[in-house]
Amino acid sequence: MFLVTAIALGFLGSLHCAAMCGPLALALPPVGGTRGSRLMGRLAYNLGRITTYCFLGGIFGLIGMTFALAGFQRWTSILAGLSILAGVFAGARSLRGAPISRAIAPLRTRLARLMGQRTLGSAYAFGTLNGLLPCGLVYVACAGAVASGSLLASISYMLAFGLGTVPMMLGISTIGTLFHQGLRLRFQKMIPAFLIVVASLLILRGLALGIPYVSPQLAAGAHCPACR
Repeated sequence: MFLVTAIALGFLGSLHCAAMCGPLALALPPVGGTRGSRLMGRLAYNLGRITTYCFLGGIFGLIGMTFALAGFQRWTSILAGLSILAGVFAGARSLRGAPISRAIAPLRTRLARLMGQRTLGSAYAFGTLNGLLPCGLVYVACAGAVASGSLLASISYMLAFGLGTVPMMLGISTIGTLFHQGLRLRFQKMIPAFLIVVASLLILRGLALGIPYVSPQLAAGAHCPACR
């Protein structure tokens, strides 16, 4: 159940990615001169993004394990859910402030350099750096990952999230647009509602109400296979 929400979050969230990262994916130079080589380049780009998401999953998984060992696993899940709800109801915040712009300036410089290269390695590297750009939905996925309670579960959560984004991002980078703008805007309106569902599941998980797979009974600091 937990991984299903991650895949769905990635798929619906990719409608947001279409606006934010879509231009980068479109601007990525083709690898080779054939359709097959172009597709391989796009796949390498998406593999790079997923690699970064899994890396972030590992980091947040270690954080989640620390909380779990300290007996705060349930509270971590609840706080992650409440943080997502707070973000939804506070509305989208701009990430273009001066401190953040300065922090990611070297990242953008490296991305610009990779734009001029036409190899599978550069496409993969471009994707890994793209995955580090500020993104609210990635932060939401990391909140879910940190509440998973184990390193493997956290990496699996971010892997599922990344795979969920692939259809849209691959479609954009290969055929330009997957849906017309009006349809994308309609789907984007669904994202806050789905984020509320994800947040609610995290909170229910932390409450340990004894509901199988949704809110299993879990003592503080304990681990349960059904939570994975």
